[in-house]
Amino acid sequence: MDGSLLKQLLIEYDSKRQLAILEAENRKNNLYLEHPEIEELDLKINNLSISSVKDILFLEPEKKEQKLKELQEKMDELIKEKNSLLKKLNIPDGYLEPNFECSICMDTGYIVNNSQTTMCPCLKQKMFNLEYNKSNIGNIEKENFDNFNFELYSNSSNYDLYKSNSSPRENIKVICELAHKFVDNFDSPEEKNLMFLGPTGLGKTFLSNCIAKELLSNR
Repeated sequence: MDGSLLKQLLIEYDSKRQLAILEAENRKNNLYLEHPEIEELDLKINNLSISSVKDILFLEPEKKEQKLKELQEKMDELIKEKNSLLKKLNIPDGYLEPNFECSICMDTGYIVNNSQTTMCPCLKQKMFNLEYNKSNIGNIEKENFDNFNFELYSNSSNYDLYKSNSSPRENIKVICELAHKFVDNFDSPEEKNLMFLGPTGLGKTFLSNCIAKELLSNR
């Protein structure tokens, strides 16, 4: 996929993310209007978090651990009180949180794990869908290696009929191995092209779609 299409996708992702955040903020503000006691609890939680940082910064090292424990207990108490109130008001879990389309990347398109950034599966799938639509290749969702059935090919050898000492099933297995090798080494300048020859009904189109599906999925 070229950079312009990826950029467009990321713009769409950012728009979705900002919309989810805005909707969550609106839900919270409406809830505050109806139940100001919830806003008061949130203010207490926020103020406690800010004051905790300030207090700990100026404490001697040996006193920090005890202070952290006390602050955590106060925070847990406030959060418990808030959750109890939300439950009493029949506010569902996650009501005040953004409803991201992808819970893995939070609609950013990327996942950060141990300082490593990788593309989220949801973004990979969208890229694949775009490439698939551009390819103008039909049926690759069904015609792929996962659905390849060797049982459709005869396991009997007949040199007079097939001009080979191998059975059609043995031949197609070799051909599939070559197709997989072609996919695995597609970017190598030393990899040779493939050409499928033969009469109608041997599976040339099916195998071509199998290769196309693998290449599009791996880009």
